[in-house]
Amino acid sequence: MYQTIIPLSGPKLRLVEAAEKLFADQGFDSVSVRDITKEANANVAAVNYHFGSRDGLVSAVMLRYVNPVHQERCARLEAVEKKWAPKAPPVEEVMEAYVSPLVTQVRKSEMSEKLFCKLLGRILSEQGGALHPEVQLQFLNGVERFLKTLAKSLSALPYEDLVWRFHFISGAMIHMMTHGETLQAMTKGANGVTAIDTTIARFLRFATIALSDGVEGVEIPPAPKTPQATFSF
Repeated sequence: MYQTIIPLSGPKLRLVEAAEKLFADQGFDSVSVRDITKEANANVAAVNYHFGSRDGLVSAVMLRYVNPVHQERCARLEAVEKKWAPKAPPVEEVMEAYVSPLVTQVRKSEMSEKLFCKLLGRILSEQGGALHPEVQLQFLNGVERFLKTLAKSLSALPYEDLVWRFHFISGAMIHMMTHGETLQAMTKGANGVTAIDTTIARFLRFATIALSDGVEGVEIPPAPKTPQATFSF
């Protein structure tokens, strides 16, 4: 299978970094090869030379973030399953394994928190489109693994309902990552502190409640304590 090599340094890395910044700000469809090479101070032909095509560069950008998120999710899920075996793990801990790697990667990234969240949100929103096979395979494998574990944790919930609830939660996560600035602007700051840790804690509670609605015996995480914001128009 074809594999995209993610550059660690040099002109290829400069192109990737330029592309990810522009993709985060403007979206994947709005950025041209010329835009990227101008940002990277490179020749227009550099993208084809180093990546074969614009699509090859897009794949490199996606894999640079999807790979570590996927790997950490799998590692965290394995740890949770091992911790609770032979019992089914709590829903909250399964979803924490799914969501928390986003925080880890924000801290590792050299991008600003805002740009990182927007970029990753845009990458996740491309799941229904023409993703590179490597990226698509990771998404499919990841979803399958988490659904399998959640089906044990929520054994009283029909699997069809679980699939739909997880789908809705995935959409909410994409929206959370991509449109944080929109919420800030629409509410004039009434959303309060917007640090990724607090946002993820709120989302984790929401996801646990949404998945376990109507299922008895599921423990719901407490709401995060944050400074109160003043809401006014």
